[in-house]
Amino acid sequence: MTRWTVGDVMTPSTVHARVSTPFKELARLIIATRPGAVPVLDDESRLAGVVTETDLLRKEEYQGDPGAHRAPRWRHRDARERAAGLIAMDVMSSPVLTVTTETTVVEAARMLDRDEVHHLVVLDGQGRLAGLVTPHDLLKVYLGTDAELRDQVMSEVITGYLGTNPTVIKVGVADGRVTLRGEVENKSMIPLAVRLIGDLDGVVDVTSLLSYVIDDTKPPRTVLDGQAQSPRTWP
Repeated sequence: MTRWTVGDVMTPSTVHARVSTPFKELARLIIATRPGAVPVLDDESRLAGVVTETDLLRKEEYQGDPGAHRAPRWRHRDARERAAGLIAMDVMSSPVLTVTTETTVVEAARMLDRDEVHHLVVLDGQGRLAGLVTPHDLLKVYLGTDAELRDQVMSEVITGYLGTNPTVIKVGVADGRVTLRGEVENKSMIPLAVRLIGDLDGVVDVTSLLSYVIDDTKPPRTVLDGQAQSPRTWP
């Protein structure tokens, strides 16, 4: 089935820093960019790290202020060293979590949640910087129209995967919520259809009002001596 990829939703990277970019220029770049992060490239234009708002705020965090709570002791050494940084190489986070433009939105969402980060750096097929992707970007899968989602359900699931005559299945979509009506041949097709449709990017919910002709979920029975009996299991 067709899946949205990071390349479909990412913010293309037109802004980046170099390992030698000064601290104040980093702050300017981050304030000017919506993701709140700036990729850092080395002298060969390879990804070296990323500078985030948090990285830069360490300098402010470790300013002297008698009225503020002290920073946690367990992170003093590394944090203080980075807070004293003057250029991108000193303050950036590295290594960097990366994805490619072909990574699915599903996988990117799982990475953001698993690693508790707010952005991923996107690389193209040659390993070059392509952009950034954030939770904000991933939510774009829900911006498609109901008509587009209905067409995808019909073409990719109803006819494309289940091979069902589209005239016997009615698919309604309202605000991303899919409702199925009509009749399928086998009962086992119903949960399969619900699962496949629910896996489509942009689907909020699936409700099945489908009926069926044959209940193929029950074990077969045989007729012996005029009585219906379940098949025997032999050792």
